[in-house]
Amino acid sequence: MDYREILRAFGKKKILIIGDLILDKYIWGKVNRISPEAPVPVVEVSKEEFLLGGAANVAHNIVSLGSHATIVGMAGSDAAGEIIVRMLNERHVDHGGIFFGSRPTTVKTRIIAHNQQVVRFDRETKDGVGTKVLQQMLEYIRGAVRTHDAVIISDYKKGVICPRLVKEILKYTKARKLFVAVDPKIGHFHWYKKVSLITPNVTEASIASGIEIRDEKTLLRAGRALLKKIQSDAILVTRGESGMSLFRKDKVIHIQTAARNVYDVTGAGDTVIAAFTLSHAAGAPLEEAAVIANHAAGIVVGEVGTAVVTKDQLSKSFRFNRSK
Repeated sequence: MDYREILRAFGKKKILIIGDLILDKYIWGKVNRISPEAPVPVVEVSKEEFLLGGAANVAHNIVSLGSHATIVGMAGSDAAGEIIVRMLNERHVDHGGIFFGSRPTTVKTRIIAHNQQVVRFDRETKDGVGTKVLQQMLEYIRGAVRTHDAVIISDYKKGVICPRLVKEILKYTKARKLFVAVDPKIGHFHWYKKVSLITPNVTEASIASGIEIRDEKTLLRAGRALLKKIQSDAILVTRGESGMSLFRKDKVIHIQTAARNVYDVTGAGDTVIAAFTLSHAAGAPLEEAAVIANHAAGIVVGEVGTAVVTKDQLSKSFRFNRSK
């Protein structure tokens, strides 16, 4: 498979992303002393910034790779919701599928000192979106699947993804034989039977399969059990510094990490599912799509903060790893 051919095809594809919108706030600074009030570091703030998180970060990765992204989800009628919409607009993400409700927009605030996360605090409500907003989303999705090449469900367990939503998505996509990829959360795996792909990490795969993954033997048992349980076409288990493992009915492929340095894994799962789905939609077989996703993940974990990957970075990663 010519990876350059796949990368060139990215620009012709449209990906529909459905899930939980998150606004990531980063407060950067340095620590020179401990507080006299309590044994905690005093962070001298140098800058603050907002980044897209959750399903919004998946969409950002899709457009960063040169494709078209449409996002469906819910934001609060608050300042954070306005920031997300503005940032999506600046990045040319189609946000016509964002609906507003009384729940606050999920905001994750991270304090970073000397490139290390000191603390994180979350403002969120995990209640469901409500009947009215759910119906609005379903009507939008029903129309959108007709003009998109693949669907990504980004489940951060914040209340947007629910059994009825998943059931209807699978009904809408089945007629068009669309590829449906899911980044799942613990406790929701049984909702995703017969999707095209799920991308759990090792912890999620262990809990969902009921098999603690300790080594390659238990990894194989857990992956095969999960594949049988979910009945999906494939399962991509992300394994951090150990790379990834792609499980299919007839084979298992282990892929070594392409990361040179690991500084921050925040948002890496978003990059993996974005790169994999887009690559497959662009013509890459599942195994090749997994390799491309692995390279993409290796790039973003080398940066501090929620990051995205570009086609140029992917090309450089392939050239670098081939030359070793």
